[in-house]
Amino acid sequence: MKLGSPTPALPAKDVARSRDFYVDVLGFDVVAGDDGFALLRRDDATVSLWGATDESWQTRTDWARPVCSGAESFIAGTASCSIEVEGVDELYEHCKAHDVVHPNAPIGDTEWATREFAVLDPDGNLVSFWERRA
Repeated sequence: MKLGSPTPALPAKDVARSRDFYVDVLGFDVVAGDDGFALLRRDDATVSLWGATDESWQTRTDWARPVCSGAESFIAGTASCSIEVEGVDELYEHCKAHDVVHPNAPIGDTEWATREFAVLDPDGNLVSFWERRA
């Protein structure tokens, strides 16, 4: 048995807007998708976006029932993923030029021998990029 690379599934209120961010800013290509889903790939990294677009929770009247469609809009922005990179400094400069680096996650070295930084996608999902250091 062998496991492959994981594909994070990030919730988005507006899949098209988030897809455009991953394509235009982060350099991903669209592999598949529609209005409610996008599968994106850049090199060996794959990310999927899914529509967290259910707004019915805002007008519910049955408070005895939990919110449970699984696609509620408030889920967007609650996910994160971490992507290994070769050339993290170059990607950081690219993201910095696009003003998308998370203000609390500029590039830096960690005590566990990585160099990393993070961005927020348009929905607020945290995407970290890291490179292993010797």
